Amino acid sequence: MRLFGRYYRSIWVDEQDAETVCVIDQRHLPYQLVVETLRTAQDAAAAIRDMHVRGAGLIGATAAYGVYLAVCRTRTDPGEAAKSAGRMLAATRPTAVNLTWAADRVLAAVRAAGNPADARQAAFLEAGRIAEEDAASCQAIGRFGADILAGISRMADRPINILTHCNAGSLAFVDYGTATAPIYEAHRRGIRLHVYVDETRPLNQGSKLTAFELGQNGVPHTIVTDNAGGHLMQHGLVDAVLVGSDRTTRTGDVANKIGTYLKALAAHAHHVPFYVALPTSSIDWQLADGVREIPIETRSEHEVLSITGQTADGRLETVRLAPQDSKAANYGFDVTPARLVTALITEKGVCEASETGLRPFRPDRAR
Repeated sequence: MRLFGRYYRSIWVDEQDAETVCVIDQRHLPYQLVVETLRTAQDAAAAIRDMHVRGAGLIGATAAYGVYLAVCRTRTDPGEAAKSAGRMLAATRPTAVNLTWAADRVLAAVRAAGNPADARQAAFLEAGRIAEEDAASCQAIGRFGADILAGISRMADRPINILTHCNAGSLAFVDYGTATAPIYEAHRRGIRLHVYVDETRPLNQGSKLTAFELGQNGVPHTIVTDNAGGHLMQHGLVDAVLVGSDRTTRTGDVANKIGTYLKALAAHAHHVPFYVALPTSSIDWQLADGVREIPIETRSEHEVLSITGQTADGRLETVRLAPQDSKAANYGFDVTPARLVTALITEKGVCEASETGLRPFRPDRAR
């Protein structure tokens, strides 16, 4: 991704120190670029928990490198260090399945190694593979999704309008993103498009991060309030809704940032196609009923009761929005039932949001 005129990935290993991992601290965007260094598994856990990093793919990659850092720092059994780190990391954000999936992959690589030196190398290589796979998956999602947008564009014969929610962009993954990858690829192909960007309260990942990404890459966009989507669709101003997913069940139910379900209901009511872009690593093959079975993260009420922005003199300042004695509930995600999803866009192709549609993508399908 291009940020401030340079190419970045959202996570990388320090070129001078292979036991230091660098991430972009997203709390400071879009105002300034701050690179944070992670040197321990505890650093990685704090970055995930406190949303210095966020998004399914990036959480997974950060967890993978967090387990690697635990193995680097241990003076005892690498396997036990990796297992303990995996448990700690898994507790930080319970909804995103990529977190435990990635940590478990690195743990398996460590356990298969013969000695501590081999374990460190195995953890390093496996974390790197996870990061590379994430970027490659997002790039493939971009190609499949851009084909869909090209079809919509041909029928419309005008610039098409896409509505997205939260940030499923390059900053939420190692590179390219999921919901934004088709937009970037379509823009690269010369397809005329415009993006309506939900602000995405309470942390405003849409107005801060998605709008920033799109602007940095020259994609036309307009920020709208979270509640404007229904109005836009009612007046024929949205040609497609394109969102990401933090966890998808084997039956096609989708957990994404709170407010996604309302967009899906509005899209269904107005016959607007509703697409979900995700890597197959975000599919939880154990779950069938997303509404009942996907754990929904609840976060601090202070994220709802206050807001952080930039003052006229360039300072970042947090102010309270609500009465001092008011409480708030802060649900991080909601679940969109499969019946409201037009199709799932994965790195392996586009499919129906159903158990039948997803079955060819199961890791154990050969058995």
